[in-house]
Amino acid sequence: MTPEAKVKRKVRLILDALGIYNFMPPANGYGRAGIPDIVGCYNGRFIAIECKAGKGTLTELQKRELERIKDACGLAYVINESNVDQLKELITNETDSRG
Repeated sequence: MTPEAKVKRKVRLILDALGIYNFMPPANGYGRAGIPDIVGCYNGRFIAIECKAGKGTLTELQKRELERIKDACGLAYVINESNVDQLKELITNETDSRG
């Protein structure tokens, strides 16, 4: 399993434990380029998560997609090995404080 696949697996386990509807859109050339690795919905909020590992950085297209999601009042995160354990807190704090 690649380091990024390990991050994705841990993210999915956290989302599933919280009861968050989520899925991984296929990156097979038929979908939209730059979309996040994992998308979902929790407490009425759209959630997008781009997973990275090591020194992995966002492409300009990924940055643009995450900004578009934020502009539409969705939640967008870049998660890696160093912050994956904070994901539950990030999501619950932002969805619980929604007004």
